[in-house]
This record gives sequence, C-alpha cells and structure tokens, in this order.
Amino acid sequence: MNCWEIIADNLKKAGWSWGCVSAIDSNGRTIWIVDAHRDNGKRFIVHADEKLTAFLELESAIRNK
Repeated sequence: MNCWEIIADNLKKAGWSWGCVSAIDSNGRTIWIVDAHRDNGKRFIVHADEKLTAFLELESAIRNK
C-alpha cells in the first residue's frame, strides 16, 4: 500500500469523503489536486506537484482545523 493510500484510508475511517485528480498546468507540469469533505459542510482542497505531498498537506490542513 502506498503512503497516500494509507492517508486516504484514514480519512475515510474518520468520516471524510475524498477525491484526487491530476492536471497539467500552463507550464506543462503535472499538479495533483486533492479534496476532502463531510456532510457537515467542512471541505478542504489542496494542490501540490506530487500526489503524496498533496495528501500530506490535506491531512495537515484537516488536523489543524
């Protein structure tokens, strides 16, 4: 299991729904966009150059709020 999959599994166990997409920016670089939300209206969206980094930032944002 990849590290980002562990984070995603932990988010799900904590009641978060999540999604992840990759996109190409205007400079031709791949960026990763990850979001998590709950039925109570809380939502977090982050983007990063690497998939794992995006998940780590999402995890940190949720933990710090």
